[in-house]
Amino acid sequence: MQCSNHKEKFLEITMELFLKIRIYLILFTGVQCIHQMPWLPCQFMDEHVERVLERNESVIQTKLIHREALLQFGQKGDAPVNPHGLTFMVTGSKLDLRRYIEGVEAEQIECELRRYSTQGIHVRWPVKGDKEYNSWFTCTLRHTQGLFVVTGFLRQPSDQPPSGQQDYHKWTPIGDTEILTTNVAMVVKTQTPSIKTGLGFERKLHCQFAVDHKGPDFTVEWHRMHRGDKTKLFSHNSRTGKTQGSGVGQKSLAGGDASFTIPFTKMSSEGKYICTVSVVPLFADMDVHLHIEEAPRVSLNIGPTLNLQEGGEQKVICEAASYYPLDVEIIWYDQDPSSVGQRVGAPLPKVLQNVLLSSHKHNTDDTFTLSAFFYLKASLRDSGRQFTCSVSHQSLRLPIRKSFILTVEEPSNWMFYLAVGLTLSTLLIILIKMLSYLHSTKSRSAQKKPY
Repeated sequence: MQCSNHKEKFLEITMELFLKIRIYLILFTGVQCIHQMPWLPCQFMDEHVERVLERNESVIQTKLIHREALLQFGQKGDAPVNPHGLTFMVTGSKLDLRRYIEGVEAEQIECELRRYSTQGIHVRWPVKGDKEYNSWFTCTLRHTQGLFVVTGFLRQPSDQPPSGQQDYHKWTPIGDTEILTTNVAMVVKTQTPSIKTGLGFERKLHCQFAVDHKGPDFTVEWHRMHRGDKTKLFSHNSRTGKTQGSGVGQKSLAGGDASFTIPFTKMSSEGKYICTVSVVPLFADMDVHLHIEEAPRVSLNIGPTLNLQEGGEQKVICEAASYYPLDVEIIWYDQDPSSVGQRVGAPLPKVLQNVLLSSHKHNTDDTFTLSAFFYLKASLRDSGRQFTCSVSHQSLRLPIRKSFILTVEEPSNWMFYLAVGLTLSTLLIILIKMLSYLHSTKSRSAQKKPY
């Protein structure tokens, strides 16, 4: 018996070990695949800058030129994948752009390259053995379904100063088949470029950064843009140690995590948040859009069954309360009694046309409320019909539906007898009053006789 238990235990441990090895192999293969990504097709948004006269004033005009390019990962001197096109050769450094897009197929990435101006600031990049001069480019990688945005700063080192002014006034020309040997100097990423939330939740706006050398002097700031107003929420300077505001963990900043936490979402939390990371002369903005979506609470002013007598009338109200944003759709429709509960071959429900809408009510918490109502007149032929209110809103994956079934009854016999009794009683009272009146009239007439 003990031998059997030991054997089962051994088999269980062996299977567990085999499963772990398999998982590690799958993970390792996935990491290898992303790091072996040899190149990405990119759009290089080049700039042509010129001065023109407008109203006797010299004005700078920038024309964007779309150029096809390749972002190729390799070593200096490697042959380009496309010798007839422009190639940005990204060579090894402490930072690897591919690590920030792990687990994603190349087809799911949009790549955009741009020149980057240091605005006339000349700083020797503090990497051991680095050259004196640098030309800068930005490479932005966006997930096609909005899962992340990554911006990498590409540095092209040189012993000689650039032939043109290294800002937007005059760029150094780049040939159509040129190979630009670069490496990644800084990376900024967000995994929440757009985030939706309801009211009263804690939400984390993701922002991370990394630099290719130890102990960089960096500044991190968070701002919020709402209806044209820009508000500073947080700032930290690593050189001075000065911090203003809250929302970002001090310890996490040291590891490159600059994520901002909103402890309790309110309607005023909605807007564009900007994570800014600067390491002179580099300056990166990462936008995070926070959208408030509050689902409506749907209710009817009647229960699941409405009992009416033939000819009776009832005002039926469907209310969608406390939703945001404004747009909501409320539809009333009814279904034939024979098709209620029938799944196959049932006729489609009929949309009611006699529905009226209330005006939008603006609640104190900035949410909205809307009602859709109609007057239902009971008829025996409508008994058993199911009436459904359907509410659609962008916060809902599926519409919310509330239904009731109408039951119509004939007037009962006691009601008939009661009506007849009341009628006869009324007639009898009238008759008594008339007889009394006639009698009193006759008595007065007799008293007036002379004898």
